[in-house]
Amino acid sequence: MKNLFTFVGMALIMALSLFLAVITGDYGPWYFAWLVGTTMIVLIAVAGAVMYEKQDAENQDKTGRSH
Repeated sequence: MKNLFTFVGMALIMALSLFLAVITGDYGPWYFAWLVGTTMIVLIAVAGAVMYEKQDAENQDKTGRSH
């Protein structure tokens, strides 16, 4: 039964992908690049913020100061 749900889920994803490809037409690659680029920018910004917070916390531990 689990395999059936997996198959149906993948078929729905494929149908949605084909529908979006037909709707976007020639603009499909542009939308794909925009989504990938935006996702990468957000992930890199979040990673930078996490690294900054970790370094700041380590510096506060070393100096004994707190904000």
